[in-house]
Amino acid sequence: MKRVVITGASGFIGANLTRSLLQDGHEVHLLMREEYTHWRIEDIKKDVRIHIMNLNDKTETENLIKTIKPEWIFHLAANGNYSWQNNLEKIIQTNILETINLVEACLNAGFEAFVNTGSSSEYGFKDHPPSEYDWLEPNSYYAVAKASATLFCRYSAQKNRANISTLRLYAVYGPYEDPRRLLPTLIIKGLKGLFPPLVNQNIVRDFVYIDDVIDAYQFAAKKSGQEYGAVYNVGSGVQTTLQNVIEVAKQVMKITDVPHWGSMSDRDWDTSIWIADNQEIKSKLGWRPKYSFENGFHKMVNWFCNNPSILEYYRNQIDI
Repeated sequence: MKRVVITGASGFIGANLTRSLLQDGHEVHLLMREEYTHWRIEDIKKDVRIHIMNLNDKTETENLIKTIKPEWIFHLAANGNYSWQNNLEKIIQTNILETINLVEACLNAGFEAFVNTGSSSEYGFKDHPPSEYDWLEPNSYYAVAKASATLFCRYSAQKNRANISTLRLYAVYGPYEDPRRLLPTLIIKGLKGLFPPLVNQNIVRDFVYIDDVIDAYQFAAKKSGQEYGAVYNVGSGVQTTLQNVIEVAKQVMKITDVPHWGSMSDRDWDTSIWIADNQEIKSKLGWRPKYSFENGFHKMVNWFCNNPSILEYYRNQIDI
């Protein structure tokens, strides 16, 4: 059993990681903002230790980490990864300054493993699957901030010979994903036999199922002898078009509605090439994705159908 600290645990990925660590018997501490979102973790609050605090406060962060003395730290707190999060000051504070404070506090206290959360957006637009050694060309303030945090973690790890790694996540999907995202909206509408507004059918993503991503976090924490400051792409290595997504949804949910392509404007980050080169994490950590998009999507649909209260919550959020 490990003593674990998680930031961003009220978010989609953090809530899933928290559940997984609890199932494995770890002592889990959640570092939360006072205004954190409750719905994803309401049923597991009794099983974790919640610390309401401000990672922007360097002294508070240092004192809390010194008190908890975590062996594993998973840093998932982020701002700017959703289109509606566009406050530059918050993006910088959350992704860069909070990362610096947390890393330095943990270095002072000592730890076994620190896993930082990066983003595939750090690469920017590429015409090929970028490896971890490709030039970074961030295409948003969020991507700039994430790239900065990754570089800080890498330098700090090398300078202090510390086990700090970064996972560059691709398009993660699964239970507890934000209701405003594509796949939850598609499923909620699809269960009613409808399609939501859609962008260009040729837009692509490298979708990676949440269970595979949680495995990557645990592999990164458990694996000894890693390169200091290692960076790993976490993606399926398979590019899926929006048209493919709709075909899978039709098959799984028996939708008879007709998709209205282009009924929603493309976003700034939409692209026709977005795929992970995941050879590094395969060779260094032994991680491999277990789920195809179709299998993961089917499991996500079943999760909704097996959790009526969650389904109702999403329906209320999506207004259906």
